[in-house]
Amino acid sequence: MTVAAMHPALAALARPDLFTGAAFIDGVWVASDKTFPVYEPSTATVLGTVSDMTRADFITAIQSAETGYRKFYASTTAHERGAMLRRWFDLIIANKEDIATILVLENGKTYAEGLGEVVYAASFVSWFAEEASRAYGDVIPSSMPNTTVLTLKQPVGVAGIITPWNFPAAMITRKIAPAFAAGCSVVIKPPSETPYTAAALIKLAVEAGIPPAIVQLVPTKDRDAATELCTNPLVKKISFTGSTNVGIHLSKLAMGTMKKISMELGGNAPFIVFEDGDIDLAVEGAMICKFRCSGQTCVCANRLLVHRSVAKEFTAKLAVAVAKLNVGAGLDPATTQGPLVNRAGVEKVKLHIKDAVSKGATLVTGGNIPANVNPNGFFVEPSILSGVTSDMLVANDETFGPLAPIFEFDTEEEAVALANSTEFGLAGYFFSRDVNRVLRVASALECGLVGANTGKISAAESPFGGVKQSGVGREGSMYGLAEYQIIKAVTIGNTSA
Repeated sequence: MTVAAMHPALAALARPDLFTGAAFIDGVWVASDKTFPVYEPSTATVLGTVSDMTRADFITAIQSAETGYRKFYASTTAHERGAMLRRWFDLIIANKEDIATILVLENGKTYAEGLGEVVYAASFVSWFAEEASRAYGDVIPSSMPNTTVLTLKQPVGVAGIITPWNFPAAMITRKIAPAFAAGCSVVIKPPSETPYTAAALIKLAVEAGIPPAIVQLVPTKDRDAATELCTNPLVKKISFTGSTNVGIHLSKLAMGTMKKISMELGGNAPFIVFEDGDIDLAVEGAMICKFRCSGQTCVCANRLLVHRSVAKEFTAKLAVAVAKLNVGAGLDPATTQGPLVNRAGVEKVKLHIKDAVSKGATLVTGGNIPANVNPNGFFVEPSILSGVTSDMLVANDETFGPLAPIFEFDTEEEAVALANSTEFGLAGYFFSRDVNRVLRVASALECGLVGANTGKISAAESPFGGVKQSGVGREGSMYGLAEYQIIKAVTIGNTSA
């Protein structure tokens, strides 16, 4: 199937070669006879087919990555690894429009969001290009005479990388840029919904001079094949972003060979609007952290907790803002809200609305399939529910769609208790003009990321990760490099001899 036959937008790419359904194993682009389809969400038509690799392919990739890692770390300095990452960053930025087009076609988000994600993804490459040279060790005063204790930071080895479909560019770079900076190799299992973006990024990484053996891309629909990453003893680290249930399963498998793990898992983010908060700013924040990517982010506000005295005003203003969203295909310049990634996402939003309304909630706006879109696409109107209570599904189940459920509260203590009444602890947001309350609530929320008077909380320099069942480990920031390193203590005795 030619690029032009698959989708007109792909024929217009400046670099059509960036769109490939092949795997990259042992330095070679490999096409398998067995394939799986990737769908374009706005029409539910097949965008293309991707090689469906086997467990044997993963074993080959892991073995190649092991050989490549040892040569890579031994033959490069941190400065040289940083230079490779800077060249990769330059290539991503030079090809950002093509990558964004590919991303939008397979993910569904708007072109503006897709382009923003590519630049965001590149920021992690740039950040870790600089961090590569900052893997400082320590000299520790020894309790024994004539002895010196040193610590060295060294790469953990081969890292297995499993990424999600909602940010197919950023979740790749946020994981593999620090791995390369540390001196590790990676074997990547991209999401089956959005594998093309990953392939485009890997093509550019190899062009940038990153040794082919240290980056392996192995797409598959076979879960048993992918588990090789968690069970193969040559893999020393697993980094996964996805659901909590899958993360727990993978963690158990990884413990069989005592791998280091990073797990960025599910969320149920509270969004609190106190009576002294700036309502207009809170509405702006809600639009950012609830409806970005059509509500399909792990840090999306899943529960909007609004003080009873301002709930009516907040709901009315949020409804006005939501009404301005234009639902449509991601590549349409007029679109401000794209489709969901699959039919299951649409059905979950509809289920949560139906359940809430049946238990007494009010559907303020939305809930239907938009009239101006392809009826086969994965669309649902951005929706708001008021009068939501804790016995409704949306209170405890992450919607992962454009649904804003509004709960009411009376006191700060009640709001914090409601916010923390979940097994998850990824992100939390709140709005207040009281600086003492800001400090108090930020400390009290049980989550790894807090946005006070803002809906924007993610950047390359900021640590990203959760507590409780939202995972372990941190990505990005000065802490992200350590996830791909081990600390070795070296004791040198008899220094006076």
